[in-house]
Amino acid sequence: MRYVPLGSSGLRVSAVGLGCNNFGWLLDARATQEVVDAAIDAGVTFFDGADIYGTPRGRSEEHLGQALKGRRDEVVLATKFGYDSADMGYGPAAGALGGRAYIRRAVEASLRRLDTDRIDLLQLHSYDPATPLSETLAALSELVAEGKVRYIGHSNFTGWQLAEAAHTARETGSVPFVSSQNEWSLLDRGAEAEVLPAARNYGVGVLPYYPLANGLLTGKVRRGAPVPATSRLADEQDYIAERIDRVEALAGVAEKSGRSMLELAIGWLTAQPGCSSVISGATSPEQVRANAAVGDLVLDAELLDEIEAACPR
Repeated sequence: MRYVPLGSSGLRVSAVGLGCNNFGWLLDARATQEVVDAAIDAGVTFFDGADIYGTPRGRSEEHLGQALKGRRDEVVLATKFGYDSADMGYGPAAGALGGRAYIRRAVEASLRRLDTDRIDLLQLHSYDPATPLSETLAALSELVAEGKVRYIGHSNFTGWQLAEAAHTARETGSVPFVSSQNEWSLLDRGAEAEVLPAARNYGVGVLPYYPLANGLLTGKVRRGAPVPATSRLADEQDYIAERIDRVEALAGVAEKSGRSMLELAIGWLTAQPGCSSVISGATSPEQVRANAAVGDLVLDAELLDEIEAACPR
């Protein structure tokens, strides 16, 4: 596994991380323990969760905290708060999702569920238009000063929102965001238009989610073949149809190179300047080991060019 800086922070994270959205939903506590142990043993150090993950919401953090007992110091623990359509039950008195009162309640609840004394990377899950960024950054800076949070990041920001946040932090002397979590894959490259250039300019590390495009880049879905009934893509025929030409083109590159589509999809991302840790979900130790193995893979320039030709922006 390779380890790279997370933006301008003092953190180094595994090139391939583990997304924890399956914990407490598809995976119970025992299965979560197996996946977490397999990830750490494979060299994964970056674990990305959120307060809304799991059923009921928060269950993912509870399972993750339990699974990390005795191994907490081996990982960079990240979570998120403030998803724009999520009700965490704090009530109207908590205020807007990016406001000080809401942030304090959300962080204390996450610390409790994760059974830890600090969060290594706390991320605002989505932009909050109801709260000035100066207030959000001031509240997050307080938590950093108190030692409850080490670094802060954001998720689903646009390029201009990322730039606004960087300028606001400079003007107010607040702790800046060091990471940006956005959807980014060979089939969904919209982040490259504005988010990636802005992140590189401001020293913000990018954490791609959905790197396998909901499983479409694993090679399990091909033209003319039935989609497995258990796949999350079973009811996404339009989504598949819009992308199947590039899937088939990438499959050709994989066959020619002797690499799997998964290796090409994740390996291409890890090779992009500004990419810190590719967030890959897993529901079994075998899946997490396969994803993690790509963290030590360096694709040569010729192969990267072939991948670009197969899946252009």
